[in-house]
Order: sequence, then structure tokens, then C-alpha cells
Amino acid sequence: MNRQLFIRLFAALALAASLGSAWAEDEAPDAFVKRISVDVLDTIKADKAMRNGDIGRIVTLVDTRIMPHVDFQRMTASAVGPGWRQATPEQQKRLQDEFKILLVRTYAGALSQVSDQTVVMKPLRASPEDKELVVRSEVRGSGDPIQLDYRLEKTPGQGAGWRIYNLNVLGVWLVETYKSQFSQEINAKGIDGLIDSLAARNKSNGKKV
Repeated sequence: MNRQLFIRLFAALALAASLGSAWAEDEAPDAFVKRISVDVLDTIKADKAMRNGDIGRIVTLVDTRIMPHVDFQRMTASAVGPGWRQATPEQQKRLQDEFKILLVRTYAGALSQVSDQTVVMKPLRASPEDKELVVRSEVRGSGDPIQLDYRLEKTPGQGAGWRIYNLNVLGVWLVETYKSQFSQEINAKGIDGLIDSLAARNKSNGKKV
């Protein structure tokens, strides 16, 4: 995916606004997006090093404030596709770990370049009973507006709440983009080949942090 789209995508995550809808005692999905976004923005504003582009500190911020709200197992399984069911539990864990590192550093790089982007939330088409839904928005700044949608799921039990499991930029879903890339790696080198490829990419990216 184009780096500029990532920048706009995660700028949107940091700047998203809420429609303020009231859903009984549960947190509304748009309010959920606003809450984590304001938290991230306020933290960056209060930290001079982050404002100056300290990638290491931003990586830590993303890992602790955004990633707990992402369903990495579902996202990784969807991106890996049929190969996920063929992988051993150890391979699945390594795939998930490496995919998380890749996304965390991508998010951090995008947030380090946030400038004047703003977000307009679209009307939420859902009901309080929905367990999965799409929150739609539009990112506005310099250049043409960027479509940005979130697929969210409502998790049950202890720690219940909304979690992100896919993102859409300009009509392209993030998981589907990686699924195509990962499928080529698996067809050429197998599951271990994909793991090695992700690990190598993360190692290279880590040198820049």
C-alpha cells in the first residue's frame, strides 16, 4: 500500500471525531474511535520528543495505546488465508507476532508525519444489537479527500468492547491487500518462508527506529 495512504490512514485514527451517538450503556463505535484517537493525540502533543519525530517513542505509544484495540489474531488469520489453518500453533504465533511488529512500525511512521489532516465521520448505519459493523469516515487535508472505513467487532465477556479487525482506504481493505502479498509468499516458500520474509522486513525496519 502507498506510504502516503498509510500516513493519511493513521493520521485519521489519531484525529477521528465522534458523532456522539448514544447506545444505551455501551460505548458507541464512533465514540470508541474518538476516545482512542484523542488519547493518542493528547499524548503526542504533551511529548516534545514525539512532536519532533522520535520514532522509538511513537512505536511504544502505538503498541500500548492503539494495538490493544486491534484483533490481531483475526486480522492475521484473514491476511494469511487458507495457509493459516495449515500452520502449526507455533507458526501461527510467529505469524501474528511478526505481523503485529510490521503494523506497529508502519503506524508509528505514519503518526510521526501527521500534519493538518482532519476527519469527517459519516452517518453510522447500525443498531445497538450489531456485533460487527463498519464505521465510515473521510480524511480531509491537502489534496483530495481520502475514504477511510473501519471494520469493528464487539467482543463479549470480560474486557468486552469494540475492536478493529480491518481498515479500508480508497475502497481497498488492508487485510485483502496483505492477503494477496502473503499468498504469493506462501505459494513460493511456504508458511516458514512467509515468516522469514516478515522477520527480515521487520529487522530492516527496526534499524530505522
